[in-house]
Amino acid sequence: MKRILSIVITGILAGVFAFAGLAPASASPRTGALHITKECSQYFGVPGQFCTITSSNLKMIKPGSRVIYLKAADFTIGQLDTDIVLDTGPGNKAFGHVKLDLADGTGTVTFNGGTGQFRHFHASADVSYTGGYDWAWEGTYSFSPDD
Repeated sequence: MKRILSIVITGILAGVFAFAGLAPASASPRTGALHITKECSQYFGVPGQFCTITSSNLKMIKPGSRVIYLKAADFTIGQLDTDIVLDTGPGNKAFGHVKLDLADGTGTVTFNGGTGQFRHFHASADVSYTGGYDWAWEGTYSFSPDD
């Protein structure tokens, strides 16, 4: 009887430890730092044009995803102030806004919701020009509510 009880308890504990070991690897963080780079060789300040994500620390934002600009840049005042759509593939879009000073290459980008995996996505980041056609976003992201 003790041997059977020992086997049952060992089996239960093994299952608990196995599950606990898998949970952190499979669970995605609900908040964290956001690090994204993009290249904008296809963007010339015209609505509907895009930049392409080249790197991201979030698995859901893969290289090749597009940032689509909905309003034209205003080169007379040296500013980009427009809504954007981050398109990572069918059914997965994040809706945001970017405000950028074209003279010094700095600004901010924010995201609030979207479709698919971005339904509860929020992010805020500083935008900086890194040279050539390349830009970086450095900030934070969160998902709410916990879904």
